[in-house]
Amino acid sequence: MKYMIASDIHGSAYYCRKMLEAMDKEKAERLILLGDLLYHGPRNDLPREYAPKEVIAMLNSRKDCIYNVRGNCDAEVDQMVLEFPIMADYALLEIQGRTIYCSHGHIYHENHLPPLKKGDVFLHGHTHVLQIKEKDGIIIGNPGSVSLPKEGNPPTYAILENEKFVIKTFEEEIIKEYCL
Repeated sequence: MKYMIASDIHGSAYYCRKMLEAMDKEKAERLILLGDLLYHGPRNDLPREYAPKEVIAMLNSRKDCIYNVRGNCDAEVDQMVLEFPIMADYALLEIQGRTIYCSHGHIYHENHLPPLKKGDVFLHGHTHVLQIKEKDGIIIGNPGSVSLPKEGNPPTYAILENEKFVIKTFEEEIIKEYCL
């Protein structure tokens, strides 16, 4: 199965649209969202085309293929308008015999990992900074931010397929690759 992983849409209809277009182009079967879907947060500027109602409609149209974890900007009121679960603090996936722990990154993060064993994968967003690396035998991946990237990075998403993790721009430029 081919998974698209994205984080930190923050209510940008422009980047949500680009993300879903990329999902179609990639032919990804599932979209793993790592939180912060609708609200931009008090420390962020408004993202391009800030239009949470449009984001709601776009995401609800894909509700059958979305796995999502709650970000620090996601609230119960958001769950009232989204037609897929968004309030879980984490999700556990088993992909090709490997445990994938998905979290937003505001509770568990690189310096406070959840209980994992060597070879497991920890996916998170929150920092808006893309990365893929190994730490103490655990693979840590962050797809970056769809709408508000930091540290000079472009807007990005990741693809996970056949034990290969690839971070890409919406122009299909490969930024990082990692074989799990």
